[in-house]
Amino acid sequence: MLIEIHAIQNHSPANLNRDDLGAPKTCYFGGVLRSRLSSQCLKRSIRLSDEFKQLLGGVRTRRLAQLIAGNGPDSFKKAMTVLEICGIAPKEKKKKKSEDDTPTDEDKSAGLVYVSKEAVDKMSKLLETSKSDNEMAKEFAKIIAEHTIAPDMALCGRMLEPKKGDNDVWKGLDKTIEAALQVAHAISTHEARPEVDYYVAADDIPGEDAGAGYVDEAMFASACFYKYFSINWDTLVKNLNNNEKLAAHTVGAFIRGAAFANPTGKQNSFAAHNPPDGILVEIRKNSPISYANAFARPASQGERDLISQSIAQLGQYVHDLDTGYGKPKKRFWFSPNLSYPLSFEEDKKEIILAAL
Repeated sequence: MLIEIHAIQNHSPANLNRDDLGAPKTCYFGGVLRSRLSSQCLKRSIRLSDEFKQLLGGVRTRRLAQLIAGNGPDSFKKAMTVLEICGIAPKEKKKKKSEDDTPTDEDKSAGLVYVSKEAVDKMSKLLETSKSDNEMAKEFAKIIAEHTIAPDMALCGRMLEPKKGDNDVWKGLDKTIEAALQVAHAISTHEARPEVDYYVAADDIPGEDAGAGYVDEAMFASACFYKYFSINWDTLVKNLNNNEKLAAHTVGAFIRGAAFANPTGKQNSFAAHNPPDGILVEIRKNSPISYANAFARPASQGERDLISQSIAQLGQYVHDLDTGYGKPKKRFWFSPNLSYPLSFEEDKKEIILAAL
């Protein structure tokens, strides 16, 4: 069973997700330039949101040794040695400025390691025992592989490929968690081109010079986004050790997070905290369906405002696919105060989608 979530969300001017040049991310779709929010950006904002944080059972970090050992230099040194045997070690070791083993920012693994908080606690306790480094490495690997019952890890999955170390440490252990969640890059329902904000900072203590104390430029964009998420219920339940109650809480918290959480990029400068104007949730058997092609023809403002037009195109496309491929098992439409109905036109009459 699949739980599909579709959202129409109009953001005021913002730069929520930047590229390497600091500009809002974009893509071409339907032959025109669109604003874009990456799937990684969306997942992180939901995973760390207030709505989901009580279910946050995993830690993604390059500083696993520091997390396990705390601030003790001896424990840290041992943790680094054991993790190196596991193949989780710094990309290259640099000579320290001092001879002590106090953790520094250079003491981190070459890549992010995703582990559960339960696994961190167990490794911390194991570090206090008198086991040899090789014995402890095997125990570490087993703990990392087996203690994965965490909602965020169950949703997002994990791919762990140790770079070096003792391959026998991981023998017979499954390091990978299949993600129950698929997330599309959010795209604007319309053509959207970034703009440039030229701004200055005035000096609070004026002098003879009349110029600004600081001058710079920043790019931004305003766009109405279509967002799409798909959750495989069976995979989620399996990843949570068949705990259906926890899986249901996970789905509920994820939907609330998807509705209320926004990416944090440059929010202090733009404060683009705009909730979705429409959320469509569907229950399907096993064939995920994205409605992104509803916007292959870019939405444009005419008799309707941009949000209304985007939702109208979504409703029409949903109806077309229902007619061609059949309806989902269940469908739920939410719009604040029912301000935007999900509808379609048939014989020039606007009809509200049934069974919502």
